[in-house]
Amino acid sequence: MAAALSAFAALLAPTAHAVSPTPASLWHAPGDTLALPVRDALAALTVQDENRAGYERTKFRHWIDADRDGCSTRNEVLLEEAVTAPDQGANCTLSGGTWYSPYDDTAFAQARALDIDHLVPLAESWDSGASGWTPAERQAYANDLDDPRALIAVSATSNRSKADQDPATWQPPAQDYRCTYATDWIAVKIRWGLAVDPAEQAVLTEVLDGCPDTVIEVVRAR
Repeated sequence: MAAALSAFAALLAPTAHAVSPTPASLWHAPGDTLALPVRDALAALTVQDENRAGYERTKFRHWIDADRDGCSTRNEVLLEEAVTAPDQGANCTLSGGTWYSPYDDTAFAQARALDIDHLVPLAESWDSGASGWTPAERQAYANDLDDPRALIAVSATSNRSKADQDPATWQPPAQDYRCTYATDWIAVKIRWGLAVDPAEQAVLTEVLDGCPDTVIEVVRAR
């Protein structure tokens, strides 16, 4: 009897990690860690048409200073992704330093030449489910420093070329980065429980056909 109860308790015990191709909607708890091949991750995403009704960029408050250390989210990303660390002055003013923009395979020696890109754009997140989030959830998404794939320092030129497009209509000019871009895009959508539209799913599938089936690990944000 004791052995049976022990086995039953083990079935009910929560696990920290999951490896499964079942729908992402089954993993609702923030903090759950998911690990699965990227093709399975794409298959797990909900597929639905996009709806941009009501979108305003101001509904995603950024850039904030979440830890109150004087550095905004923008500067936190610049500090984290610098190839050569910049000098940090009063009020987190940055000088010097070098950065690499993977979108267009270009190096930069001035922070002002860089934008901080939401890998999955704010408008795209709204289209894909964020329209139903609370303001606090949208702020957390817009300033997500807990997953290094969410925000990325890139050339202002490439970021503004991308704008709010998804992979169906925009790919990084640097072709060698496209597998990483598709994989990271899917990871961010899994992390935040966002959907993909049919055209987006089709193009991501096509890109991944030429990529390793990398296992991605994602901590659910919501």
